[in-house]
Amino acid sequence: MEIFGYEFSNEALLDEALTTPAYRMERPEVRDNQRLEFLGDAVLGLLAADRLYSASSRDGEGKLTVKRARMVSSAALCEAAERLGLAARLKMNKGAAPLPKNSKTLADAMEAILGAAWLDGGLAAALKVFETFDLSPDAAGGIPDNPKGELQIKAQAMTPPRLPVYTLVKTSGKSHLPCFTVRVQVDGLGEAVAEAGSHKGAETLAAAKLLAGISC
Repeated sequence: MEIFGYEFSNEALLDEALTTPAYRMERPEVRDNQRLEFLGDAVLGLLAADRLYSASSRDGEGKLTVKRARMVSSAALCEAAERLGLAARLKMNKGAAPLPKNSKTLADAMEAILGAAWLDGGLAAALKVFETFDLSPDAAGGIPDNPKGELQIKAQAMTPPRLPVYTLVKTSGKSHLPCFTVRVQVDGLGEAVAEAGSHKGAETLAAAKLLAGISC
């Protein structure tokens, strides 16, 4: 079975990647694509970071973080899904209305397919699928150049005014190569979690992810 230019050896993986949670509500015996979406999200972040690192030799971590957030945002994935005609391939429940162009279901399925390709053929397969997404690091994606500042403006404009709360969830990795996991929360807007090689970078990416979710 082929999709996005890649032929799957294990067709069951692709079938799972195309199975929406709504379809599983009618067919509880099948497995939906949420586990593959979890894996694909990490694969997408890795491939996008590698692409940006190689292409943007002068950009610092902050700018790279914003570019990656735009590149992998739900808005960018939904645009790619529409261009690639993904909606017609998804397993939906009977009588379901057509998915909106900005549906999170489309973005989740894009990540799930990437995760399935990783399991099926490793890095080479995932990279082949990633290339067809044709994601741009300069896409607006609803994410400003200063995500933390923009999120604070949105929070303070609420009634009553609020402030984003950043929490360090954990620090992992080796001393020379740490990984910081940060959660940002704004009452009434939601929360997002992100990882980066610095505390500041993780905060920036978390703010960007929350803004991307708000804009979808």
